[in-house]
Amino acid sequence: MISRSKDDLGKLLVDEQLITNRQLEKAATQSERTSEPLQKVLISLGFVTEKDVVEALGRQMGVRFVDLEAMQLDPELARLIPEHLAQRYKVIPVGQQDNRLTLAMVDPLNVIALDDIRLITGFDIDPVISTDDAITKALNGQFGVTAIAEVEGTMKDISATDFGPMDFDDASDEELSLDKLKEMVDEAPIVRVVNLIISQAINDKASDIHIEPEAKTVKVRYRVDGVLHEVMTPPKHIQAPMTSRIKIMAAMDIAERRIPQDGKIHLTHDGREYDLRVSTVPCVHGEKTVMRILDKGSVQLGLNKLGFSHYNLTLWESIVEKPYGMLLVTGPTGSGKSTTLYSCLNKLNKGDRNLTTVEDPVEYQIGGINQVQTNNKAGLTFAKALKAFLRQDPDIIMVGEIRDGETGKIAVEAALTGHLVLSTLHTNDACGAISRLVEMGVEPFLVSSALIGVLAQRLARNICPNCKESYRPPAEAIRKFGMTVYGDSDINFFRGRGCDHCKGTGYRGRTGIHEVLQITERVRGMVLMRASTAEIRQAAVEDGMRVMQDDAVEKVLEGVTSMEECMRVVYVEGSE
Repeated sequence: MISRSKDDLGKLLVDEQLITNRQLEKAATQSERTSEPLQKVLISLGFVTEKDVVEALGRQMGVRFVDLEAMQLDPELARLIPEHLAQRYKVIPVGQQDNRLTLAMVDPLNVIALDDIRLITGFDIDPVISTDDAITKALNGQFGVTAIAEVEGTMKDISATDFGPMDFDDASDEELSLDKLKEMVDEAPIVRVVNLIISQAINDKASDIHIEPEAKTVKVRYRVDGVLHEVMTPPKHIQAPMTSRIKIMAAMDIAERRIPQDGKIHLTHDGREYDLRVSTVPCVHGEKTVMRILDKGSVQLGLNKLGFSHYNLTLWESIVEKPYGMLLVTGPTGSGKSTTLYSCLNKLNKGDRNLTTVEDPVEYQIGGINQVQTNNKAGLTFAKALKAFLRQDPDIIMVGEIRDGETGKIAVEAALTGHLVLSTLHTNDACGAISRLVEMGVEPFLVSSALIGVLAQRLARNICPNCKESYRPPAEAIRKFGMTVYGDSDINFFRGRGCDHCKGTGYRGRTGIHEVLQITERVRGMVLMRASTAEIRQAAVEDGMRVMQDDAVEKVLEGVTSMEECMRVVYVEGSE
């Protein structure tokens, strides 16, 4: 990002009415205390986005801002600049007319970059400005497209005869294979194949990598936006050395192939830190490997970047700022609960409070927070860790998940004794969290006193902005979506046609669908009286709660996501 003083940047953003003087003062104080750049602090606090800042800087410099994510970039144009130069200066061509090249840059005032690129390309340069993140993603997209082909080319160079016998059912063969594997896993071809599979998954914004052995091949699939896509099928003879290479990277035992194993890989890709949680499980045709990709930068997300509607965001932020009580985030596995909890902690991590977490496992390591990982073999359970925390003078406690009555009771007691407690539960909706706690053995009078808010959420795929189109849905589809209240006429839905940008899926990225239950006095009284979930839900709606189905309908009408996607992730027909 362009180098400029804190005073200059702060004054610019206030003058542009992007932040208030009070917000600037708060961010400047935190910047001084943590030595973080003011711009980074402003973004992490959710006062502005990177796009807001860059657009303002562009206006001040008289340079046009371009939104790269909404553009279809020309690969041939991108190749006018060598990759090493494009990566060094963070630039990418976005247009050409006659002898002029329009160049998206992080810093349009970098005269050295402009001179170098003018010299190499022979074009006159028209600089435009874009965000660092958008240019990095665009460069990964343009120069990462060759990665799969490179993997497949590398695999062809590895002969099946290099690995000897691989019949793991025979003990002598297994020993021979192991000796050969120890020789091969550190050699260039296998190292390159594994590195490219991982780097391409990160470039594709995959959350998981699946390496699945079959009878005669191996299937590699990436989970992107919650959906698995097959990306390549390596030959069978590469399976064992590839799995062993991953095991070595994750500090696992390559000699052990008959029981499940877990490990962890830490790496840096394009200047960002990632942790990979690795799991292997023996299957009929060999070991299946799954790597969960954890982007350590994603925990810096502000709550305003998680897809909250303005109404729900305002309500949830007001609950998170309470000094004590219990907050719960509910939803199925993979619904973004951890990201939401970490975003809440990031908002609360101001340096003046003691924040402690107990997790299984610790997914992201955050500075300024004391994080503990459970160890059931050693007897360190959620409940025992919570008891220990209460002797550590905590202000805020995050429990990864309330799994049993003992943990629930201790968490509630902590909330009642002046602590803010955040945790997760597996329930279908926000009101269901109340009955779940009671079923665990927590008394209703304790739940009603401790609980201050519940957030239920799902993740739905965003319609690709590059190929989004509107259409008039049939009346039956509207009624099926539970929208008769709006009438059947003059309603437009949106969908993605499919393009190179979204790999033909019509979707790119995900957004949250939310339901925020604030524990009002009326709801508190109903919990105390052991009212049913349906009765509590009805009272909460009357007190202003917007159910998840309403949030889904709003995002469909706004063109954020599609009707089909919301039907997939939200049980609309069961709404009352």
